[in-house]
Amino acid sequence: MRLLLPLLILCLHPLSLPARPVIFYLTHDDLKDVATDAPAEDDSLHDTPEWDDFGGDSDSKPEEDLDPGSWRPIFEPAGGLASPYHSAVAKILSAASGGDLRLMEEAAEEIEEAAGRGNPHTQSVLGFLYAMGMTKERNKGKALLYHYFSADGGSTQSKLALAYTYLRQEMYEKAVILYAELAEVAVSSFLISKDSPVIEPIRIHNGAEENKEALRKSRGEEDEDFQILEYQAQKGNAGAMYKVGLFYYFGLRGLRRDHAKALWWFSKAVEKGEPRSMELLGEIYARGAGVERNYTRALECFTLASRQQLYSAYNGMGFLYVKGYGVEKKNYTKAKEYFEKAADNEEAGGHYNLGVMYLKGIGVKRDVKLACKFFIVAANAGQPKAFYQLAKMFHTGVGLNKNLPMATTLYKLVAERGPWSSLSRWALESYLKGDVGKAFLLYARMAELGFEVAQSNAAWILDKYGESSMCMGESGFCTDAERHQRAHSLWWQASEQGNEHAALLIGDAYYYGRGTERDYYRAAEAYIHAKSQSNAQAMFNLGYMHEHGLGLPFDLHLAKRYYDQAQEIDPAAKLPVTLALTSLWIRKNHPDSFMVHLIDSLPEVYPKVEAWVENVIMEEGNATILTLFVCLLTVLYLRERQRRQVVAAGGQVVLPHQPNEQVAPALN
Repeated sequence: MRLLLPLLILCLHPLSLPARPVIFYLTHDDLKDVATDAPAEDDSLHDTPEWDDFGGDSDSKPEEDLDPGSWRPIFEPAGGLASPYHSAVAKILSAASGGDLRLMEEAAEEIEEAAGRGNPHTQSVLGFLYAMGMTKERNKGKALLYHYFSADGGSTQSKLALAYTYLRQEMYEKAVILYAELAEVAVSSFLISKDSPVIEPIRIHNGAEENKEALRKSRGEEDEDFQILEYQAQKGNAGAMYKVGLFYYFGLRGLRRDHAKALWWFSKAVEKGEPRSMELLGEIYARGAGVERNYTRALECFTLASRQQLYSAYNGMGFLYVKGYGVEKKNYTKAKEYFEKAADNEEAGGHYNLGVMYLKGIGVKRDVKLACKFFIVAANAGQPKAFYQLAKMFHTGVGLNKNLPMATTLYKLVAERGPWSSLSRWALESYLKGDVGKAFLLYARMAELGFEVAQSNAAWILDKYGESSMCMGESGFCTDAERHQRAHSLWWQASEQGNEHAALLIGDAYYYGRGTERDYYRAAEAYIHAKSQSNAQAMFNLGYMHEHGLGLPFDLHLAKRYYDQAQEIDPAAKLPVTLALTSLWIRKNHPDSFMVHLIDSLPEVYPKVEAWVENVIMEEGNATILTLFVCLLTVLYLRERQRRQVVAAGGQVVLPHQPNEQVAPALN
């Protein structure tokens, strides 16, 4: 039993599990039973020119125009800082980096002065300062007001902040309009022929620990793997040339985006016949990204790539025929043939483009049901433009039953891949350079815009780095209580968006009274929220609370059910679940025994044992003495066992247990 007690103590503490991605399911109940060519309840969102849905419009705007309040000139300057707005934001970032309170106050005054003159982008930053309580009294009402005026003035970041606020309040009628507008902007920046690489914000933590593997792969030119890849490219490896070009084109793996370098590497790879580089060169010429737009050259590149069985290139060719670019005239029949070739070879973009043709009746008879099926196939393959079309269908009731919550969720999913997501790349870059203060401020800004990963990262920085996070309040650095409160709020927002680890931390905060008052009932609510996402640790915690009647009714049967479910979900929970079931058996069969009182005392004993181990056992000299003592006991035990084996082999009788000796009962 002495071995069992420490293990029972260990099983009271949560396991660190990564958050699982949110998955959307489309059921038959969502499909609308309408005639194939029947008008929709509201078809206004689909009454746009055909090329708007295919992407790559000749009038497409550069990224600076898509996100006019972008902080890109600060992090990727083409020259000096062009506006007082960017100069003031640069001061805020510098103050956060160095913990300079005076500079932060000076920058806040400049921001407030410019906001008073009606500058929408400074109004957006002022809203952020009020939302954070940074040099200002924390005031959600003022934050909302400034974001409202800023969004009205064209700030995409304030539109994101407003949309997320409306979403949290379940004001879907308002949220869906803003997210639809932002998703449309995001889609206009996607590739024509294939899906753009997913540039998701990196989680800098994996539960309670730093996510070292993900961070290692995000160090850009300092990453050893990238250096090897670049060396291979310099030695003439065509595949390596393509990958290096791809990393520079999209800013992957922590690299700064550089279209000129990307174009150079793609051109070198094309000289060696690399088909993927041919396709991306077609994209570059069709968009005029870093070069003069040239549709004839784009068609040549797409054609060469398709001849080498790169089926996604057929989408680029079909796109040019739909629009009549680089060819004699529009040819919907030929475009459809190319899209079908892509779809027949399981290329998601082909399914998406066919869906657009049938949805709008471009060169075919309009068939909404068939369009919906194409979009679902493309969405199941991860095509973000297909999610956008399904969102519009849920929004308008075209082909799918009107569902504003689902439309809002899907629009948000697409919108968060827009150009403003570059904030996550700059935040990660700052973190990897050891600039925790700047990283926290950038993640906090993204958190306000509704990015779940940023909410999680900002909260983790507050918990992990404490004072070093450079968290600033109304009139100085944040106190411990203020940091706990901010981290608690950020974890809660992340948990609302499906981060099960965040829900666990919220439950732990209420259970143990960390940064808030102890509240077993709210702890149980948080664990139930995490349990709904099939989290094994949450199930184990709920079982424990039922076993002890903490925040939940005392119910040993429900406790056993939760323990069993935890083991079914995660085989790694077998040991703690086995120990917990042993505790249940003792509690059920010996309810008033000494063992039950001992088990119930473990949570109070554990902190004292932990402190004793840390202060006494782990001290270097004591640890050495203890190790020698354990070794001595082990030697004595082995010698005694050897002696008994010799005696037994000699035919002597082993005496039975004496009446006063206790034998541990067998467990059923």
